[in-house]
Amino acid sequence: MHLARLVNLLEIISVAGRPLTAAEICSITDLPKPTCYRLLQTLLSESLIEDSSNDGRYVVGERLIRIALLGKSDVDVRRVSSPLLKAAATKFNETTFLSRFRDSKVEIIHVETPDDPSRAFIHPGMGERPMHACSCSKAIAAFADEAFMEKILAGTLKAYTQHTKTTREMLMVEFDLIRDQGYADCDQEIDVGIASVAAPITMGNIGAIFSVGAVGPIRRFDKEYRKEIGVKLTKLAEQISDAIQLCNVAEVSVEKAA
Repeated sequence: MHLARLVNLLEIISVAGRPLTAAEICSITDLPKPTCYRLLQTLLSESLIEDSSNDGRYVVGERLIRIALLGKSDVDVRRVSSPLLKAAATKFNETTFLSRFRDSKVEIIHVETPDDPSRAFIHPGMGERPMHACSCSKAIAAFADEAFMEKILAGTLKAYTQHTKTTREMLMVEFDLIRDQGYADCDQEIDVGIASVAAPITMGNIGAIFSVGAVGPIRRFDKEYRKEIGVKLTKLAEQISDAIQLCNVAEVSVEKAA
């Protein structure tokens, strides 16, 4: 019964379309005021709802938004992001890819390649990437909470090539640089001759759940070129973030209408 009431309050706040006061929520649920207030305090303590304006009006909390986004299927994410990735692959004339954070690891879930038949390009493959070596992973890790970052730094930092950063000090310096410039790069850290750059895809205040990147041969992807692409990827990341969140809002609206 207690759980059912908590879920009912979450549903009411989620579909309201505006912040709700405790009095409004009590009126909608017909719950006794002391019970309703206790339930709201429980949801607040777990960051499932929040009073972001400190005016006694409640909205869905960052934790619940994060849960919803993490639970979004790869199919849904690819559907809304692939047109943007394809357009970028054509514009950059380079391979672009989308990665996501899930189960304490980062995986590449979608790749788009350029249409130019004369262009030599690199396909990065799909699946898990090392947290300390790949641009797509570092773009997410640099914006992770302190506990998760410590977990990355405490793990085995395997040297894939002579360019791989394998010490805590080197990675801490790089994470600071990533946060400062807004994107991460990988200079032959996994495979010699291959470089990549990636930007975090942030969702409001809940951090980076996805990242978007580009990859190519080091003869093209020198430091200046990676900087140029990195700046463009930060803008693309904003577009993909908006697309994913709009998709989420649309799904909620459909469920509400049903």
